[in-house]
Amino acid sequence: MSVILARGGAAAAILVVSAQGALADLSAQDVWADWKAYLTSTGYTVSGTEAVSGNTLTVSDVSMAMPIPEEDGSGTISFPEVQFVENGDGTVNVLLPAEFPMGFEFSGDGETFAGKLIYSHDGSPMKVAGDAGNMSYDYSSSKVTMTLNELSADGEPVPAEVAKVQVEMNDVVTKSTMKVDGGRSYDQTMTASSLSYDMGFNDPEGDGTGAFKGALQGLSFTGTGTVPEGLKSPDMAALLKAGFAFDGTFTFTGGNGSISGVDGSESFAMESNSQGGAFTVSMDKQHLTYDVSQVATNVNISGSEIPFPLALSMAETGFKLMMPLAKSEEEQDFALGVTLRDFAVPEMLWGMVDPTGQLPHDPATVVLDLAGKGKVLFDLFDPEAMEAVEKGEEQPGELNALTVKQLQVSAAGAELTGTGDFTFNNEDLTSFDGMPAPAGEANLKLVGANTLIDKLIGMGLMSDSDAMGARMMMGMLAVPGEGDDTLTSKIEVTEDGQVLANGQRIK
Repeated sequence: MSVILARGGAAAAILVVSAQGALADLSAQDVWADWKAYLTSTGYTVSGTEAVSGNTLTVSDVSMAMPIPEEDGSGTISFPEVQFVENGDGTVNVLLPAEFPMGFEFSGDGETFAGKLIYSHDGSPMKVAGDAGNMSYDYSSSKVTMTLNELSADGEPVPAEVAKVQVEMNDVVTKSTMKVDGGRSYDQTMTASSLSYDMGFNDPEGDGTGAFKGALQGLSFTGTGTVPEGLKSPDMAALLKAGFAFDGTFTFTGGNGSISGVDGSESFAMESNSQGGAFTVSMDKQHLTYDVSQVATNVNISGSEIPFPLALSMAETGFKLMMPLAKSEEEQDFALGVTLRDFAVPEMLWGMVDPTGQLPHDPATVVLDLAGKGKVLFDLFDPEAMEAVEKGEEQPGELNALTVKQLQVSAAGAELTGTGDFTFNNEDLTSFDGMPAPAGEANLKLVGANTLIDKLIGMGLMSDSDAMGARMMMGMLAVPGEGDDTLTSKIEVTEDGQVLANGQRIK
């Protein structure tokens, strides 16, 4: 799937993306030749029938086919015609019909999946300027729409009422600069006032239905990429090893969406909205990075299995992941972060747990920010190596260091915060029951725990014996801190396997 997305993005960049400023004279053949060279460099086989009339090169029956080694299959994208028109000033206009079908077909593991999308726009040309080594693309359209028109599986047509897909973008402006110098690099930007989607399905053999609808406002994208030349193998491992890389950030200023489904007597529905967010993804031969965030999110959930509608809100949500990709005996950086700030649930739900209102009903917060170093001991893109790891025949990697940059958990009037820093000895797997032996320390602070325990006892949610056990544990691991109902703890793990809590040995 990663290969499909990577190369599909390349094709989309060629067809719908963009750019700036004239540098030198271009011919129609220059632009078409560069398209073919770019797509071929990412693993496509490109074909089309060329015809020249005056200043126009028309390429009909365009087909872009690619192998998908990971799935032991292939994929093909096709469309009827594209024209390259020389403007007489050293620039070239690329013309696609205002509406045309785009065919797609994927096969693998003895199965085929094919269909047709209707692509429509306002007919505006994409203007190309520059020279053979540095081309810029500039494109805008008041509206771009893609609609699923046909679908088949293993040669059997899928009825139109079974699947529905429509995506629409308004006020689209895209710009791209493509440079060729040994390899190929590009810079891209895109803006759109809005994007909407409407997708649904009906189970032809049952009562199941599903619908996915939504819209985003104020879209913006910026990205860069590098595509190596002379690639002999089209799989992702070969692409990355040769220098393939990309980095892109997508932002939006607001959005809303809904999901609904029915299966016989059971139903489910969810609606959400937010005041914006961002999504960043980058990849090279060393690392893969995701960083997703959203602000002022509201979610409403209902369904036949849910006793009453749920209304949830979050001031901020986020997820961050940075992981090494390359097999290496050297330590590599990794990171993981989760943010759920000011998470509020409805009073009706609180009423089931705390009907007399003894607990603070303030929104909860969970923040975890980790960083570390480790080794990847197998090739993530090698199916045989992956299978060996899944069977336990190979060790996937080593954890060498872990830093807790931030820990915050607050709910019901209590809050736990902390930081920590540890290294791990992978030669010692006995001191901690098969886990690499850690060494380092964590510093924790707990506020409001005793007050919370008292209230839970009063509510009947915690017994006196359970409370006594919890308080004894806190007494072993923590000492009084500054302020009322505050505990602090310094947990140390020494290199010889001792565990100390505030200087007292507990292991």
